[in-house]
Amino acid sequence: RFNETFLDLFHRPPRALRRTSAAKEEGQDVELRLRYRPPYDWDSMLEFLRARAIAGVEVVEDGRYLRTVEIDGAAGSIAVTHLPRQQSLGVRIRFPNVRSLPAIVARVRRLFDLGADIETIDEHLSADPVLARLVAQRPGLRAPGGWDGFEIAIRAVLGQQISVAAARRLAGQLVELHGRPVPRPFRMHIGQSHVFPTAKRLAGSSLGLAVPAARLATLKALAQAALADPGLFRPFGGVEETVARLKAIRGIGDWSAQYIALRAVREMDAFPVTDIGLLRSAALIEGAEITAANLL
Repeated sequence: RFNETFLDLFHRPPRALRRTSAAKEEGQDVELRLRYRPPYDWDSMLEFLRARAIAGVEVVEDGRYLRTVEIDGAAGSIAVTHLPRQQSLGVRIRFPNVRSLPAIVARVRRLFDLGADIETIDEHLSADPVLARLVAQRPGLRAPGGWDGFEIAIRAVLGQQISVAAARRLAGQLVELHGRPVPRPFRMHIGQSHVFPTAKRLAGSSLGLAVPAARLATLKALAQAALADPGLFRPFGGVEETVARLKAIRGIGDWSAQYIALRAVREMDAFPVTDIGLLRSAALIEGAEITAANLL
C-alpha cells in the first residue's frame, strides 16, 4: 500500500528517489490515509495527548495532533487528523528525507494504536457486567502509544510522584535546554521549535533540571542504557522479561517499567498496578478503597 501511494504522489517508485537531495525535497508535504478498524474514540485519544503535550514539540488544536519528529538525525514535523467517513487518520508529513516515510508511518500507527482489533477487544471486555456499561459509553477507546520509546521512558521518570501538568512542564524545560531546533521550513506550526532530545545528547549533559538528585541519576542512567542498547524499547520475550530488563536500570521501579512496557514496547499484558489513577478508578467501581494487591 505504501509503494502504491508513493507512486501516486511522486509518479515513480521509492527506489527512484533514494538519491534525491534533501534540498530538492524541502517543503514538500506528503499526505497519507492510515485505516483503522472502527469504532475509534478520537476525542479521548486527543484529550490524552493534549494533557501531556510538550511545549516546543507537540501541539493539539482544532482536532489535530502536531509534533516535531527526528529520524536518523533529520528533523521535520507531522500533523494527524481524524477522517471518520474514511475510517482513517489523515497524516501530513513534512520531512527532508523521503526514505524515512515508512518509519514515520510505523510510528504514527503505534502512537495511535491503529493495529488494535477494537471489535474483539470491546466484545471481550463487555462480557464483564461492570465493564460492559463503561465500554458502551466509550466505544473504540484505544491505548495511546508513544512516538519514541526513549521519550516515553524519560516522561515516565519525570512523572514519578508528581502531577501530569508538572511532568509536562519538566519535559518542556528539558526540550528547551537540550532539544535540537527544527529548521523553519520543516515546521508546520508556530508552536513547534525543537525535537525531543536524544539519548546521546542527554547522556553527555548535566540536564539542568530542578528535580531530586535521585531522579537526575535515573534520567542519566536511562539515557546511558538506551545509548548502549538501541533495542531497549523493542519487544523482547514476554512482559516479564521486558519489565525485568527495564528494572535493571538504576532508579526504574515496577510502576515505571510497566508503564514503559505498556506505551513504548506495546506489551498487551503490562499493568502498572500501583498507579494512583488505576487504584482510584477501581475504588470508584468497587465502592471502597482497594490495594494494589487486590487490584492485581
